[in-house]
Amino acid sequence: MSAVLDDKPSQGPARLEWLPVIAGLLVLYVPTFYDLATTIWQEDDHAHGPIILAVIVWLIWDRRQVLLAAPARTAPVPGFSLLVLGLLLYLVGRSLGISIFEIGALVPILAGVLFAMRGWPALRTYWFMLLFVGYLVPLPGIFVDAVTGPLKNNVSAIAEQILYTIGYPIARSGVVLTIGQYQMLVADACSGLNSMFSLTAIGLLYLYLMRYKSWLHNGLILASLLPIAFCANIVRFLVLVLVTYHFGDEAGQSFLHSAAGIVLLMVALAIVFLLDAILSRAIKPRTPA
Repeated sequence: MSAVLDDKPSQGPARLEWLPVIAGLLVLYVPTFYDLATTIWQEDDHAHGPIILAVIVWLIWDRRQVLLAAPARTAPVPGFSLLVLGLLLYLVGRSLGISIFEIGALVPILAGVLFAMRGWPALRTYWFMLLFVGYLVPLPGIFVDAVTGPLKNNVSAIAEQILYTIGYPIARSGVVLTIGQYQMLVADACSGLNSMFSLTAIGLLYLYLMRYKSWLHNGLILASLLPIAFCANIVRFLVLVLVTYHFGDEAGQSFLHSAAGIVLLMVALAIVFLLDAILSRAIKPRTPA
């Protein structure tokens, strides 16, 4: 009881110590997040942004005892070096409108502050939070263009083969499918890139929370995320094509189009959880002899 009572007063100075850090982060990133909230976060491709930000705040709060504890061994020189690097990236990104630099600078800024004020223990504790910040950074356009094209071609080719095999009157020209009297373009949103991005974020968070000790278990789950997301996207696209063919273009472009994305993510997550349950039974943690 006395140890608990003695601990509480020691956290008072630690809380005050972090106030300037919190104020500095708010000054830097409240305008950034406001800009994101009024621009790209309103688009379907980046609607996950506020959720990612909320998860990052929770990850920091969940391990706050490390921040409030007395520093065992700090590393001010490398910490401030990282902080300066992050601030330079932020200034370049903010002044030139390069969101990759502006948002990505949050990683070295947070790492530098943790390193300088609490040393390696804090950096080890918050490694996943720093990794998760990467999901806030919008994917560069050149990468999206390079990946989206092949994904759309694969989606359209596989959908054509499946529907042709089961007897539907379908033909394909590039990423345009003709089924019956309807022509359907495989748009960028149908490539599956967004679902892959979302599912990997959820999968990583899930593995972090579960804390499996088996590298094989974790590796198999991680390796399955992209194929599961791709296959689920194929199913989603097939459903939209069939709805359009049987019920008309209005039905295919109605609320079902948006609802299909939510269903896709739920189905993909269900498959991941099922695989996790199978692996939990198949891969038993080793017990010391």
